[in-house]
Amino acid sequence: MNNSRRTAIKTTGAFATLVSLGIVTQSQAMAAIDRAAFQVKTLEDALKALGGTPVSSDKVAVVSPDIAENGAVVPVGATSSLPNTTEMYIIIEKNPTPLSCAFFIPAGTAADVQTRVKMGQSTNVVAVVKADGKLFSATKETKVTLGGCGG
Repeated sequence: MNNSRRTAIKTTGAFATLVSLGIVTQSQAMAAIDRAAFQVKTLEDALKALGGTPVSSDKVAVVSPDIAENGAVVPVGATSSLPNTTEMYIIIEKNPTPLSCAFFIPAGTAADVQTRVKMGQSTNVVAVVKADGKLFSATKETKVTLGGCGG
């Protein structure tokens, strides 16, 4: 297990302990996540909910296949070599709710995240990164041969 994963697990465990002991309430623990951002229906609204239009950067990379044979389980991710990366978001442009996931990066850990998402059709996968309070992004098209969102 690499150090960034260990740190993330330790941080999550510490937060869970604080919540279970009543030191931090569940609403405080979840306060950083804007749930409304996950309800928007367009890429533009998702970017607006995250804080505005990001600047394209070659220090941000989208990790996704060129062709996904099954849209029900598409591996996606993002990496950032920008210093002081604190947040990373994955947006699936043509999904019914484009903002798919949010990751909060603890200080001193590698900004490298991976997950699996459903994709109903071929679309752009957008990684948005917050570093030093500014937004940066990268985009990659992924073609889907068998839809996963009801397709």
